[in-house]
Amino acid sequence: MTDTAPAPAAKKPRWTFQWKELYDEVIQSGLCTGCAGCVIACPHDVIGYRHEPGAYTPFHLEDELGAENCLHGEKGCTSCTRACPRFRNWETEADMHLHGRTRDDEEMSGIYSDILLVRASDDHVYETGQDGGLVSAMLIWLLENDVIDAALTSGVESLPDGSPGWKAVPMVATNAAEVLRGAGSRYTYSANTIAFDEAKERGLDRLALVGMSCQTSIAPVMWHRRVGKVSKPFKLNIGLLCSKSFDDSMFDELFGVKYGLRKEDIAKMNIKGVFQIWMKNGDYHEINLKECHAWTRTGCNHCPDFAAEHADISTGGIGNLTDWTLTIVRTEIGRAVIAGMIEDGVIETRPGDDDPAAVALMHRLATNSRKRWPDWATDEARVGIG
Repeated sequence: MTDTAPAPAAKKPRWTFQWKELYDEVIQSGLCTGCAGCVIACPHDVIGYRHEPGAYTPFHLEDELGAENCLHGEKGCTSCTRACPRFRNWETEADMHLHGRTRDDEEMSGIYSDILLVRASDDHVYETGQDGGLVSAMLIWLLENDVIDAALTSGVESLPDGSPGWKAVPMVATNAAEVLRGAGSRYTYSANTIAFDEAKERGLDRLALVGMSCQTSIAPVMWHRRVGKVSKPFKLNIGLLCSKSFDDSMFDELFGVKYGLRKEDIAKMNIKGVFQIWMKNGDYHEINLKECHAWTRTGCNHCPDFAAEHADISTGGIGNLTDWTLTIVRTEIGRAVIAGMIEDGVIETRPGDDDPAAVALMHRLATNSRKRWPDWATDEARVGIG
C-alpha cells in the first residue's frame, strides 16, 4: 500500500478583462447602474463620469483606441472590471466573500441574520432624518466613536440664492452637522462613491459608504477580485432599499410644469405608495407613482437588487410603522455596530415581526426587482425566479 499525494488545486484563471469587455458587456448592454465603481478604481484616471440628468454613466477619456477600448487595458490593467458590481458573476462573488456561501432560492432579499425596526433616540436626529433616522444616527455614532473618519453620502446642490436645492450630489461627511445636512431622501441618483477622491485627498482612510443597492455591491466585489488599495478604506457598507431612482428632470418637467410645484419650494419628500411632497409653506401633495415612471433612470431598468443585499446593514422606510426604519443586519460587523448603538442608547429597536407587512413587502419588491435581470446575462441574480 502506497500513499498517494493529493492532486494540486486547480489554478484560478488569470483575470484579463478590461474596459473593452466592461464597455461591451455592461455599459452598452444596459446593465450599468452608474454606480461609478469603475471610476474610482481606475489607477490611470481615464474613466470619466457625468453626474447630471440623462447621464450617470462612465465613459472613456482617451482617444487612442476610441470609446470602446483602453490603451492601459491592452497593456494589462483590469481595475475597472474588478470593481464593477454588474460584471460577470458579481452576485456569487460578493456572496462568497461576505458569507462564505451563495444565496438560496428562498433568499430573494439576500442573505441576512436579523430584521429589526429601529429609530434614533435623539429627537433632533429622528426629526431631521428619513423615517426612523437610523442612517443619520449610525453615521454620527461611528464618527463620534472613532470607528470611521468620514462617510461617503449624498447632499444637495446649492441654489443661486444659497438655499439648498433638490439635486442629489455626492459628499463627504466628517461630523454630525454634515451628516444631518445630507439627511433625508431625494429619490434622484447620487453616485456617492464619486466622493472617494475627495476623502482620499483629505487623508480620510476609514470610510463608511451610504448608497443605493448597486453601490453597496462595489466593495465586496472589489475585495473578492483583489482590485487593490482602492478597496481598503471601505470599513462599513450601509445600503438603502431601492426600487428605482428618477432623473432630476422630473422636478421641472412633472412637478413644476404639470403641478406648479417648484423644487426650490419643496421641504420634504417620501414615497409610500404615492409620491408625497411637503412644501415649505405647509402644503401637502400626492402624485401617482405611475406618472413618475417615465422619468425612471435608465440605469435602474435591469437592476435586480431592491434589498441592498451586499451591504453590512440595509435600511428603508417601508411598511405600516412609518416612523421606524426597517433594518436588515447582514454581516458580523453590521451586527456589532447595531449592538454598540443599542448599548450606548442612541437607537431604539423592535423586532421586525412587529411590522410583518414591511417584511413581506421587502420580499415582494425584491422578487419583482430580480425579474428585471435579463435572461441573456449571468444566471445568478435570477436564482429563485421561475
